[in-house]
Amino acid sequence: MRQGIPILIMLCGLHTTYAADWPNWRGPNHDGTTQETSGWNGKAWPIKEAWRTRVGLGGSSPIVADGFVYTLGNDGEKDMLVCIDPKSGKAQWRQTYACPPFGRHAVGDQSQYRGPSSTPTFDAKTGVLYTLSTDGDLNAWNTKAKGKRIWSLNLYESYDVGRRPQVTKRRNSLRDYGYTSAPFIDNDWLLVEVGDDEGTVMAFDKKTGKHIWSSQLKDPAGHTGGLTPIEVEGIPCVAVFTAYHVAVIRLDRGHEGKTLAKFPWRTDYINSIASLTAVGDELIVTSKYNQMRTVKLKVTSKGMQQVWECKIAASGVCSPVVLDKHVYFANRGLWCLSFADGELKMDGDRFGDAGSCIVTGDGRIIVWASNGDLVLIESMGRSGGEYKILGQKRKLFRYTAWPHVALADGRLYCKDRSGNMICFTIEK
Repeated sequence: MRQGIPILIMLCGLHTTYAADWPNWRGPNHDGTTQETSGWNGKAWPIKEAWRTRVGLGGSSPIVADGFVYTLGNDGEKDMLVCIDPKSGKAQWRQTYACPPFGRHAVGDQSQYRGPSSTPTFDAKTGVLYTLSTDGDLNAWNTKAKGKRIWSLNLYESYDVGRRPQVTKRRNSLRDYGYTSAPFIDNDWLLVEVGDDEGTVMAFDKKTGKHIWSSQLKDPAGHTGGLTPIEVEGIPCVAVFTAYHVAVIRLDRGHEGKTLAKFPWRTDYINSIASLTAVGDELIVTSKYNQMRTVKLKVTSKGMQQVWECKIAASGVCSPVVLDKHVYFANRGLWCLSFADGELKMDGDRFGDAGSCIVTGDGRIIVWASNGDLVLIESMGRSGGEYKILGQKRKLFRYTAWPHVALADGRLYCKDRSGNMICFTIEK
């Protein structure tokens, strides 16, 4: 099986074991789903705080791989890659490098964010961890040697990448948040959304950092959290949310980097932050601002077609998840849409703009949102169409929960943009 091809989890019973790592952006399947159980026992949500720590400023999400937690932060002068023992919360090693809190072309909203937004990516075959700073530092680290750096390059300096352009007519909406997209592993390649006039997406040799190919598409980079794997008519691809398009790029050898399909999409501030979600050969796309909609796109080798559009609900930050033919995301509440036609099926709660969701192996939704609201929600199928809270812990932090939540080996990892991180254990 090719690495990264998404799987729509079919729920045919309760999973009672903890197995999956959370090794990259949006988890093992790049779609916010996991086989791990929520822990709901029919009467309560038995989670318990294990530890808290500080890991540096930034919206970078934690990952869990090979028995450790990894996260990236900034202290104003340098980035810090930290390896943490999941049981104690104690740092096992740190690696640092000089890096400003903003990318060199940063424009706007600097009171709302600082530090890295890109999430680390772990290669289970080699034990190498890949990170990307807001200022374009692409690094490979050997986790088996306390994070010794293997290779490094700077995207701005290597490719003379310019500032992101104005993309809509809205006044004062020029924004550039630096590099935000997580590196993506495809066999021997490391894919990165560079956003250069040589190519939107570039592939590097994951062992050496040597440039392999650049995409036919040459759009400026968007501001989402990562690429989305998708297979179309048997062709392995990645979907990318650029400044101008939703685009699908081929990965099959001999056609690598070619544009399979694209769909026009421009958002004020290039603020299409919620990642694309793939189910089969269809994509869920959502943005707020001038777009203020959620759509489903059907992808074929001949292009993309809009299947449906919902103008009632849209997500600003939370990447959509799909469970039992329903789409969920948290933004000014938790929204549930029909995957088939986009009809609103359920909404509830008072979550803010920040949020992320996990679909668990026992078919429930974990929400991490606002300034630290951790909530377990019953699925649409079990709740009879009502918004039903199974368990919750509110206002755990003072700052915004931009980083997406992670779940692995019976532990939940929740982080805010100020670098506070908390771990909850789920009783078996």
